[in-house]
Amino acid sequence: MKIVFTKDYQELSLLAAQLVAQHIKEKPTLTLGLATGSTPIGMYQELVKLFKNQEIDFQHITTFNLDEYVGLVPDHKQSYNFFMQKKFFEHVNINKKNIFIPDGLTQKPTEYCAQYEQEIKNRDGIDIQILGIGRDGHIGFNEPGSPINSSTRVVNLDQLTIQDNARFFDGNINAVPKQAITMGIASILAARECVLLASGTAKAKIIERTFTGTISENIPASFLQMHPQCTIIVDQAAASLLKSIQSSQ
Repeated sequence: MKIVFTKDYQELSLLAAQLVAQHIKEKPTLTLGLATGSTPIGMYQELVKLFKNQEIDFQHITTFNLDEYVGLVPDHKQSYNFFMQKKFFEHVNINKKNIFIPDGLTQKPTEYCAQYEQEIKNRDGIDIQILGIGRDGHIGFNEPGSPINSSTRVVNLDQLTIQDNARFFDGNINAVPKQAITMGIASILAARECVLLASGTAKAKIIERTFTGTISENIPASFLQMHPQCTIIVDQAAASLLKSIQSSQ
């Protein structure tokens, strides 16, 4: 596990984008795992800049998103499908046939989730998986208690997650979906490389617990300590409780 410290969110976003871009240059047919939420927005903006400057080509890559709310139509302004289209896909030359985002409206969730896993395997797995982290330590929507062998499935969202995400629903906690489809812990750990992004003081405590504490399903992100190729990119605020690690690097 490698921890990279950046001075601020802007530097974090640029570094993450450069890392992804380098991977695509080395493998133009890359399979990329993507995350939503506020943290990766800057990375997407930087990737769009690289594309517009003709420094990177997305034509042959495939993407798999981590998760989607259950019950939201794709064009709902808070669906992750809508998020990805507006923040990234509409601005680059990715082939729409190569975009995979969980279907929160599926009527056969068990069957559908197995199919999503199979689609990833059909493309020889994910090369690099981008991750954020929730204040409760979730990655994707793998809430505390998620087992290490979990795969893509429907999950009930933790109350803290619902509370944190209410800001995206005009502060109305009752409007936040209570379930989501998410790639599992095993699905995430199967990626050849994982890159977790964390920014801001609100993430400082969970970052410390995740990467200096014991591995436990109570903090799902802690399973990343077991991954052979995992990079954590944090800004000063998110890393503020990692002083012992910073001083040793």
